[in-house]
Amino acid sequence: MKTEIIKWTLRLLPALGLLAAVSVASAAQAGGPGYAYGGIAGKSGNCLDCHGNAKGIGDRYFIDPVKYEHTNHARIGCPACHDSIGGGHPGDQLVPAKAGCLECHGDTAEEYARTPHAAKAACNDCHNPHQVHAPNEISGQEMNRMCATCHNNEEMVAKHARWLPQADLHLGMLPCITCHTGSKNYVITLYIIKREGDKRNGEFKLAGHAELEKIAGAKEIRSMIDGNGDNYISLAELGLFNRNPTYKHLRLQGVLTPETVTHNFEILQNRWDCTFCHASGPGAMQTSFIALPDKSGAFQRVAVEKGAVLDTLNGPPDFYLTGASRNASLNKIGLVIIAGGMVMPVGHGFLRFLTRKNRKGKEHQS
Repeated sequence: MKTEIIKWTLRLLPALGLLAAVSVASAAQAGGPGYAYGGIAGKSGNCLDCHGNAKGIGDRYFIDPVKYEHTNHARIGCPACHDSIGGGHPGDQLVPAKAGCLECHGDTAEEYARTPHAAKAACNDCHNPHQVHAPNEISGQEMNRMCATCHNNEEMVAKHARWLPQADLHLGMLPCITCHTGSKNYVITLYIIKREGDKRNGEFKLAGHAELEKIAGAKEIRSMIDGNGDNYISLAELGLFNRNPTYKHLRLQGVLTPETVTHNFEILQNRWDCTFCHASGPGAMQTSFIALPDKSGAFQRVAVEKGAVLDTLNGPPDFYLTGASRNASLNKIGLVIIAGGMVMPVGHGFLRFLTRKNRKGKEHQS
């Protein structure tokens, strides 16, 4: 009996294998399980075979596979939001359904709905669902570009300049959400900025992955600053980067960014007070990171030595926080200068004190 069962099993194996192959192919055609793209198995099906090809699909429906794969949305896959797509797509001419953001992000949507922005901008006016990243993976400049879609930068600088000194510098180093949301846990994030066209007096702009990769050559971009490769940036390494003639067209720009982001857009009264940054802020600003761009368009952070950004010689040369920036060496030099300046008056007074009797004797004789 056992022999007969084994014989029938061997006869059925080819048929079972063929059936499995057909099932996998059908699943792939329908965008279902059993198909892997870019290491995300069974999630996005073969959607990106078409939508990941700009020439074939056109700009309107193109999804950059590299940027998409880095998102959390890629981990749940295309069918999670576009569940009406069937095996006949795109030939069936049916318009795919789109999931609403609040189906997964209900708390955020409820918070945002209470703000004046909700009546003027939907979620996807600021966030591309196929390129969305975590807050600490987005540059402060990119955060402000989202706002600039509706709020003209020149107008905003002029409006803030009515009360804010050097408004253009402040707005360049502060994402709008730092002052206009209840976001929390602020840190200084350092970005590499590059002089446009390598011109001596060109304008500095945020350096992209391709630009920095070219400068780094065969090495990782991180090695430009993290010389010993320990995934930690010391004060000494910051100083070496700033003084390296190879990087004369590069600089570090410090931006005050929140770790915990909220969507309760409003004008907060305590942000009118300079002490929010220039007094209470420095304690939180002891924490900083270098943010380096990767191919996906996101930024990966590397921890920096505590308090490094407040060092006026080795930290970011353009980042100076009144009342907080300092340098240990300059402090010592300053003490020497003060002590030297005190030598003459103190020494003169001390000598007069020691010779007071002689002076009195001379006065009596005269």
